[in-house]
Amino acid sequence: MTHFMRQHRREARRLGCKPQPSYARIHIDVGVCTPTYARFASSAKGFTLLEVLGAMALLALLLLGVYSGVRSATHTVQAGSVKIEQLDEIRSAQQFLGRELAQAMAQPMGHDNDGNGIFFVGSGDSMRFVAPLPGYLGRMGPQLIELKLVNGEHGKQLVASLAVLPPDGSAPKPVGEPQVLLDGVIDGSFSYRGLNQQGQPMDWQGDWNAPATMPNLVTIKLALDQDRPWPMLSVPLRVNAAAMQGPGNLLRGLRGPGVGP
Repeated sequence: MTHFMRQHRREARRLGCKPQPSYARIHIDVGVCTPTYARFASSAKGFTLLEVLGAMALLALLLLGVYSGVRSATHTVQAGSVKIEQLDEIRSAQQFLGRELAQAMAQPMGHDNDGNGIFFVGSGDSMRFVAPLPGYLGRMGPQLIELKLVNGEHGKQLVASLAVLPPDGSAPKPVGEPQVLLDGVIDGSFSYRGLNQQGQPMDWQGDWNAPATMPNLVTIKLALDQDRPWPMLSVPLRVNAAAMQGPGNLLRGLRGPGVGP
């Protein structure tokens, strides 16, 4: 112990200070002795329990507001994406149906018992016709296309089946599996309209009973689930199967019914 420390302790005993641990130095100021560590402890300040709880409550409210905003934005984006996908599916289906029906060819897909060519077969929930396919699929030549409403997991489905017409006149050969054009169909129907012998438009029919000819108009009506819109699709066929019945009707069939002499 140094001389300074011994002197410091004697002064502390003279003032009546209580003995302190060896690590606590005595601060003597104007006749008052106070341990140094005690003086530092008394000057330190902190947060009370209520202040901490209040800060945590404010932080929780702030995080709740941020989470609600992020969740709302995410839900909006997801709903918009689903709606866009639904509209794209409907638009793609309508484009395919309109293009193939408009390009329906006066090419027989078969013959009846009398040897007459069968050009178009249609009912309230299915139809068959021959048309070329776009892109590389058209390299196989015109194909037999069948559109049908069938039962699926979520209501009805609008499916398309393709088949190649062999040049030797044998039975059509299916190409791949049927493709679903639309799912979730609540109700739907196909209707057809043609011309009578006088060239006047007939009433709409749910079944096409003249397979040796082709209708002038085909309408597809669908009701979809989830309030998805389906604009009624009416497609005029460009070629009349009557063009195949004789050379005199060739020009009339190619130009369309009711045009020319």
